[in-house]
Amino acid sequence: MNNQRFKVNTPTVTHETIDGEAVIINLDSGNYYSLLDVGSFIWGLVENGASANEVQSQVLQTYQGSLSDIDRGVQELLAQLQQENLIVPVNGAAEVSDLTAAGPSNNHHEKPSFNPPLLHKYSDMQELLLLDPIHDVDDAGWPKPVPDAPR
Repeated sequence: MNNQRFKVNTPTVTHETIDGEAVIINLDSGNYYSLLDVGSFIWGLVENGASANEVQSQVLQTYQGSLSDIDRGVQELLAQLQQENLIVPVNGAAEVSDLTAAGPSNNHHEKPSFNPPLLHKYSDMQELLLLDPIHDVDDAGWPKPVPDAPR
C-alpha cells in the first residue's frame, strides 16, 4: 500500500450512501455503480480523504480477515475506482475528515468478516444519465431532454 490519497472525481461523479450502500454515478459515461458492505466503508474513507494506507488500516481495525486478503481487496477496489474515473489521485496534502465515523455498527464487539469488496457496474440508464443534468433539470430534479430548437 502507499500514502497516495484520492478524492471523488467531482463534479463528474455524484454519489450518495443510503443504508450501507454507496450509489455512485459517473455523469460523463452514464454508468452507475453500487458498493455494499466493505466497499461502501472504503468509499466513505476515500470520500473523507484517507490515503491507501489509512484505508487498509481502518479496514483491518473494523473487519476480521488476513492482512494479505484485506491488502489485495483494498488495492483492487481502489484500482477499479480509478479505472472507472470515480476517484482521482490528490497531489500534495489533503484535508482528512474523521476516519472512524464510517464503520458498520458493531454492537457485539465482534468484527464482521472481511469479504472482498465488489464494484457493481450498471449501464442500463446511460441514455437518461447522459442528458445534461446541470442545465436540463425540471422542478423534480430529474434531467429532461432539451426541446428541439425552432426552425
